Amino acid sequence: MGDKFSSLEWLPDAVERAELPDKHRLKDLKLLPYLKRSLSFVLDALFPHCCPVCSELVQGEGGLCLSCWQKLDLISAPYCERLGVLLHYELGPNAWSAAALVNPPDYERARAAALYNGPAQELVKRFKFYGEIRLSKFLAGCMLNPGADLVTAESFLVPVPLHSSRLRERTYNQSALLAREIQKHLGGRSLLDGLVRTRKTNQQVGLKRGARTANVKGAFEVSEYFLAKVSGAHVVLVDDVLTTGATVEECTRVLKAAGAKQVDVLVFALVDPENLSDYNA
Repeated sequence: MGDKFSSLEWLPDAVERAELPDKHRLKDLKLLPYLKRSLSFVLDALFPHCCPVCSELVQGEGGLCLSCWQKLDLISAPYCERLGVLLHYELGPNAWSAAALVNPPDYERARAAALYNGPAQELVKRFKFYGEIRLSKFLAGCMLNPGADLVTAESFLVPVPLHSSRLRERTYNQSALLAREIQKHLGGRSLLDGLVRTRKTNQQVGLKRGARTANVKGAFEVSEYFLAKVSGAHVVLVDDVLTTGATVEECTRVLKAAGAKQVDVLVFALVDPENLSDYNA
């Protein structure tokens, strides 16, 4: 081998030359945030964002205008420890509502970001039936605060599943999108196929409590993959709306029969039991 390759004298020069492209790339990387912000500014100017409820112009994608935000009935304390519904006055820690006392659910706790009325109702409709999946980030963002009560590092986030035929029609499961977004921020383990819907059921919209319960009876089972993990697990069921609770109660029964230790429920919006007759969600 020639003297050049038998000596190490050439190495420093070669290394120095090799570093030059990396330095240039670092400079380019530093410019990326500015380029992205500039591109975002141009796109916002060409394609302005609108409030998904009233179509007023807003600055950020997927956000509400100030007027609609103020009309959103966000749930805060005091609320029922079991059902997550608003209480009319403070009853102390771990207080239960009258509805929870009369008819306690199979799941341990439910939490929601807002009451299902006004803007919340419109948001869910657009997200669920009109394909506006971009709303998943906004809805999940609203769910983070109530979700912090439920989700731990050991929790399994399991969305309420759609039947395969309905999933083909809709092309996405809105509950799975929410579960994925929540897991990014609160941790836990999202298990998008933890439950399976074994038969196609009628839409729950418009059905009364008894009909809803009958409609989903026997419609779910724990997936084969989750069966090996569910024993002793803490499961947080994720859905968009909690109305009578028939669907999540059936899911809870199936999960507990398979060995789940505790099942909680996290939704974007819920219907106050006192006003249940006013809604057909």
